[in-house]
Amino acid sequence: MKKIFVTGIDTDIGKTIVAAILTEALEADYWKPIQAGDLDDSDTNKVRQLISNSKSVLHPEAYRLTQSLSPHAAAAIDGVKIDMNLIKDSMPSTEGRDLIIEGAGGAMSPVNDSHVVMDLIKSLGAEAVIVSKHYLGSINHTLLTIDAMRRRGLPIVGVFFNGNPVQTSVDFILRYSGIKALGFIDEEKSFDREVVKRYAQLFRKEFR
Repeated sequence: MKKIFVTGIDTDIGKTIVAAILTEALEADYWKPIQAGDLDDSDTNKVRQLISNSKSVLHPEAYRLTQSLSPHAAAAIDGVKIDMNLIKDSMPSTEGRDLIIEGAGGAMSPVNDSHVVMDLIKSLGAEAVIVSKHYLGSINHTLLTIDAMRRRGLPIVGVFFNGNPVQTSVDFILRYSGIKALGFIDEEKSFDREVVKRYAQLFRKEFR
């Protein structure tokens, strides 16, 4: 069973779309350990609406926080203490299926007062998929994310690039870091089950 943790170089970067595509591609289970805000339209619900296969199981979150903030700040407002061991113990059994795990915020977003998302990836024993997005400064943010993960000894599957391709940016990131490009996603598309299914078919071979 593979454990693939989808994280990003920033928040609102396309993690949920990538997680849905990977869930569909691998007919994997999906789990978001921490949902901060949007409880009525959670990322779990969004993934449920985007996948087509009948094998994937979407597991409940370990923490559901009311505020759309970084987990540590949202937890403080809700009077909740986020326990890394509780999250690890809550990791679902998938009956042999792969597990797609979606993080909250960016890769260095605080989980609690002592840990960031990268620490959670390591605690869960997962491989990381990084979602990058094209904007001024994204080369810096992407390379810093890759470097910080490597310093922590985290295995990185590769990077998805979101948005209209900026080839000079992509070329530099790949050349400088030696990272693998897993695919390119058009953020302008209206994502529905058919679009996700097409992307899943395109990217499936990268994870077999």
